[in-house]
Amino acid sequence: MKMIFVPLLIFLCIAPVKNDNEKIAWSESKKLTWEDFRGEFAGDNGFVASTNSGISFSYSYAVRNQELELTYTVRSNFYPDLSWYMPGHVDDYILKHEQTHFDISELHARKLRKQLAETQFTLTPKEMLDAIYSQAEQQRRAMQKRFDTESDHSKIPEKEYQWEAYVAKQLKEYESWK
Repeated sequence: MKMIFVPLLIFLCIAPVKNDNEKIAWSESKKLTWEDFRGEFAGDNGFVASTNSGISFSYSYAVRNQELELTYTVRSNFYPDLSWYMPGHVDDYILKHEQTHFDISELHARKLRKQLAETQFTLTPKEMLDAIYSQAEQQRRAMQKRFDTESDHSKIPEKEYQWEAYVAKQLKEYESWK
């Protein structure tokens, strides 16, 4: 019997992760509040808030009798100690922008779960698993960047509302993968 255990725990976020002591899992019923943002202000970079969120992905597999036994976990997390805001410079509109960043991470977690469930893996799946995750992460980062670029970091309300609606629609479309 060949037994292989490959842990892969990756927390890729908007900013590099310094620690992951505390994280908040994405929840439909619990939206972010300003109290969730406990990180230190990152200096004068022109922004009034920053969300640090991403996808954690771990898996293990074993091959028994020439059959692959694969288990994996995919979660979307928000990192309070790495997320910050400038008191007196933010409002509910900005908070919704930050929530949309978190929602984009959840959307890509759902897309990743769907792709993993639909993939026919070989008996040595590590390379495939890593490639699928890498592609999902590239797409997540690209969407985060497009959201900020097109909304000019929330400064273009029309684009902001379009993005919020688009992400909400996509979350519904991938609802069975939450």
